[in-house]
Amino acid sequence: MNTNKQKAIATIYLSIVGNILFAIAKGVTGFFGNSYALIADAIESTTDVFASILVLFGLKYSTKPADKNHPYGHGKAEPLVTFMVVGFLVISATIIAYKSIQNIQTPHEVPESYTLIVLAIIVVIKEVFYRIVSKKSEETKSTSLKADAWHHRSDAITSLMAFIGISIAIYMGKGYEVADDYAALIASGFIVFNAYLIFRPALSEIMDEHLYDDMILEIREISKVVDGVIDTEKCFVRKAGIAFHVDLHVIVKGDITVKKGHEIAHNLKRELQRKLPEIADVLIHVEPDY
Repeated sequence: MNTNKQKAIATIYLSIVGNILFAIAKGVTGFFGNSYALIADAIESTTDVFASILVLFGLKYSTKPADKNHPYGHGKAEPLVTFMVVGFLVISATIIAYKSIQNIQTPHEVPESYTLIVLAIIVVIKEVFYRIVSKKSEETKSTSLKADAWHHRSDAITSLMAFIGISIAIYMGKGYEVADDYAALIASGFIVFNAYLIFRPALSEIMDEHLYDDMILEIREISKVVDGVIDTEKCFVRKAGIAFHVDLHVIVKGDITVKKGHEIAHNLKRELQRKLPEIADVLIHVEPDY
């Protein structure tokens, strides 16, 4: 668990530094290169910085150990932070859309051609960032890290749309100056869609939705090879941050002592946590085999 926490936090620091550098590069290039699509992109990267800081706070808080007031730990803080990250995405999309519509109605110069070079570099690097953070989110089972990964993907999409819009404005010439702004407007729609993709799994986690069939199957397979376990019945899994809590009913011989049943349950819990270290706790109910 500690290893997953360290991986997740190191990845978030990478995101924060990257987003700060990208926001500066986009803002400066957009301002001097007459491109609102790039300035809009810089706005999104700026909100990404604050969103990543929120994710960092959520990861650190959600991995705090259980205490008297929080016997199941603090894991639910992570999807709550994810909701706030989604809020940042929606706010940035709204700002971009509003400013794009304003610029469409206002005559302005064609963007400079060098903005295309900057955008091409950004698209490639942002996609690489998405893949790195997304991989780490899968390894750590972190919802908020997945949200941060989608921030990078949405950034790559907005940069790609800006690239297309600026290309049209530059190569089509007079009368097509607003292509840059239409690109930013379309990109805001992509951002909102990505916000929904991030919001949905976080909501499922808060609601303890049944989503872990593969893990349940693995739990049953591990249980059956533990000495004294005949079979398994009910098995419920719920996620809390980067950890999982399991409720499991196991069938044992009906004529054994309570002490023996407790021993079997203890051995099973130890084996499950050894083979599935992401499991924070297992509550085992022993059923007799009639």
